[in-house]
Amino acid sequence: MQLSSGDGPGHDEIDMEFMGNSTGQPVALNTNVWANGDGKKEQQFYLWFDPAADYHTYTIIWNAKNVIFKVDDLFLRCFTRHADLPYPGAKPMAVHATLWDGSYWATQRGKVKVDWTAAPFVASYRGYSADACVPAGAGRPLACPAGTGRWMRRRPSAAERGTVAWAKKNYMRYNYCDDGWRFPKGFPAECSRG
Repeated sequence: MQLSSGDGPGHDEIDMEFMGNSTGQPVALNTNVWANGDGKKEQQFYLWFDPAADYHTYTIIWNAKNVIFKVDDLFLRCFTRHADLPYPGAKPMAVHATLWDGSYWATQRGKVKVDWTAAPFVASYRGYSADACVPAGAGRPLACPAGTGRWMRRRPSAAERGTVAWAKKNYMRYNYCDDGWRFPKGFPAECSRG
């Protein structure tokens, strides 16, 4: 699932993506944030359950302060806004739910290919809901439904930050802030700010 402002070079995007896996291996969830065309902010987590065995709740809380990723009410990641860095928020976004072949980067840098004989590939959703503010027009404030004030100001509590630390320690598979191969000239600025 992704929130996206479109495909242009200056697009915003917030992703939660299931990564391909080899049979018997844990499934990884990729989280990513793009702002004004600036992306490559992936963090990946092995899921501690089989997501195909039953439905689970995947949540993105996106407001002016943070992008929070949750799985079954467990805070997995918090991407914090810094005033001097790109942050998604200036463009309206739409929800996209798709299946696509990401094997060139999703499975051991393309070593594991999609087994097309296993088709059809199906993703099922239930209980989808969205609480969102929408643009009301140029120069006008956002039109927000009743009750949005709580999540518009939402920041993780100390206990919720603890679950983020727990997930990183026990289930993190990849963190762009640790990838010197990808960023040989230095890590993105937010990596040192927390």
